[in-house]
Amino acid sequence: MKKFALSILMFMSSIAFAGQSAGDLLGRLPVQDAGRLKPFDTFSREALQLIYGKSSYQGRDPNEIVLTWMLIPEHWLETDFVEIRHSGLKEALKLDKEVKYISPRALFTNERLPLVFQELQNLLQAKEKLNPYYSAVQRLENQLGLFQAIQSGKAIRVVPQKNSDTWLSVAELDGPLKDAFVNMTKTFVEAVGKTQNAKEIPATPEFIQALNDFKKLASANAPENYANDQRISVEVQFNHFRPFLWAWMAYLVGVLSLIIFMVSGREWASKVSWVFLPLGFLLHAYGLALRVYLAGRPPVSNMYETVVWVPLGVMFFGFVLGHLQKNRVLLLCSATVAIFCLILTDLSPTVLDGSIQPLEPVLRSTFWLSTHVLIITISYAAFFLAFAIGDLNLFYYLKDEKHFLKQIDQGTKSIYRSIQIGVVLLAGGIILGGIWADYSWGRFWGWDPKETWALIALLGYLALLHGRLVGWVKNFELAAGAVVAFSLVIMSWYGVNFLLGAGLHTYGFGAGGVEYVVGFVILQLSYVAYVTTVRYGRLKQKS
Repeated sequence: MKKFALSILMFMSSIAFAGQSAGDLLGRLPVQDAGRLKPFDTFSREALQLIYGKSSYQGRDPNEIVLTWMLIPEHWLETDFVEIRHSGLKEALKLDKEVKYISPRALFTNERLPLVFQELQNLLQAKEKLNPYYSAVQRLENQLGLFQAIQSGKAIRVVPQKNSDTWLSVAELDGPLKDAFVNMTKTFVEAVGKTQNAKEIPATPEFIQALNDFKKLASANAPENYANDQRISVEVQFNHFRPFLWAWMAYLVGVLSLIIFMVSGREWASKVSWVFLPLGFLLHAYGLALRVYLAGRPPVSNMYETVVWVPLGVMFFGFVLGHLQKNRVLLLCSATVAIFCLILTDLSPTVLDGSIQPLEPVLRSTFWLSTHVLIITISYAAFFLAFAIGDLNLFYYLKDEKHFLKQIDQGTKSIYRSIQIGVVLLAGGIILGGIWADYSWGRFWGWDPKETWALIALLGYLALLHGRLVGWVKNFELAAGAVVAFSLVIMSWYGVNFLLGAGLHTYGFGAGGVEYVVGFVILQLSYVAYVTTVRYGRLKQKS
C-alpha cells in the first residue's frame, strides 16, 4: 500500500513538472533550514512570505527572487519590499502610515529601530506575553535577520557534512564545491538574461549541467546525510499544486449545486454536487496525506494543521451522518465549514503558518500525537458540525418554524448525534492526554489552561446532552446551545494558545487574528440572542 501511494505521488509530481523552467529545477535543490531538509522552492516561498507577505513577488519565480537577494544585494537593499502592516510600529519608526513596503536600507538606517528592538528584547528576557505591537516588532526583527542571513549566504545551507547534523552554508563553501555553486548561479543568471518572460526562465543545457554537477558534489560530501530526491520532488509538487486551494473550490461548486437542487429540485444540480463534494474531500485528504508523508507525523502539531484537519473530519461526519439519516443538509453544512476553514488558511498565512516545522520535544511521540491530539481535534469536528447545523436551524426558526418543522426535526437529530460523537471523542482524548501528561510531566492532571478549557468544553456539552435527556432542552434550546457551546471549543482550540499564551502546551502558542475570532464569537452570540428574542416575541403574541 505504501509503495502504491508513493507511486501515485511521483506520478502527480511528473505531471506537475512537465516542461520545467530553470526556476523549477533550482527549486528542487535540497537545503537545510529550520531543523529539516526541504527543497529550495519551499525555502524561497517561506522567506518571501515572511519578508514580503506573499509567496511570490510581482509574478516572478520565488526561487529567482531569493537567489538574487544574495547575488545582487545592493539592488534589493534599495527596493521597497519589506512588509510592515502594524500602524503603531510605523508610528514608532516615524514612517508614513500609508506605506506598506519599506526598503531594507531605509530600515537599517532608521535611528529608532535599535530602540524598538531593545524594548522587544527586554520583554522577551522578562518572559512577558507580547501584545500585537511587539509581535509586529518581533516579526520585523525576523524579517530583517532573515534577509541579512540570505544576503550573506549564511541562511542557505546546501552541502551536508559527514560528522555533523548541520549542513554547510553557501558562505562556508570552498574549493570545488564553491566553484560548482558559482557556476550554477552564473548559468542561472545567463538563463534569466535569455528571456523576456519573467515567469518562464528557460532551463538551458548549461544550467541543467551545472545544477546536476553541484548536486553530485554536494551529495558525495556525505551521501548518507543528503536529502531523498523523491521526498524533495513530492514537496515541490505539493507547493505548486496547492491541493487545499482546489479542495475548497470543489467544495464551493458542490455547495452551490446542492443549494440549486434544494431550491429548484433540478436533478442535474444534485448530480454535480455528488461529483464535486467527494472530489473536494479527496483533494483535501490528498493534501493532508502529502503533509503526513513530508513531515513523517500526524498533521496536528500546530494551529494551521488543525484548521486543515478538523474540516476533513467535519466532511467525514457529514458524509456518514448524511447517509445514515438521508439528510443532504448535513453535507451542505459540513462543506460550508470546510470552505470557511480552508479559505481561512489561505487568507491568514501570517497567523496560520503553513510551513512544516520539526516537532517540539514533548510531541516527539508519534503514538501519543496519533491518539490524544488526533482524537481531541476530531472531536472539534463533530462539535463544529453541530454548530453549523444549529446555525441553520436557528435560521429556520427565524423564517417560519412551522413551515420548516420537518427540517428542524432532522437538524435536531443531527445536532444531538454530532454532540454525542464529540463528547465521546473529547472525553477519550482528555483521558489519553492525562496519561501522556503523566508520562511526559509526571502528573496526570495539573489544571493547565489547555486541560482546564478542554474539561470546561466537555462539561458544557454534557450539560446539553443531560438537559435534552431529562426534557429541559427542547429543539430550539438544543440548536441555540450547539452554537453557544462552540465558543467553549474556540476557547480551548484557539483562545488558550493565542489569547492566554500560558501553560505547558507552549508548542501551540501564537499571535494574531484575535479581533476576528472575538468578532466571530460576538456575532454568533448576537445571532442567537436575536433569534431567541424574535421567537419568544412571536410566542408571546400568540399566547
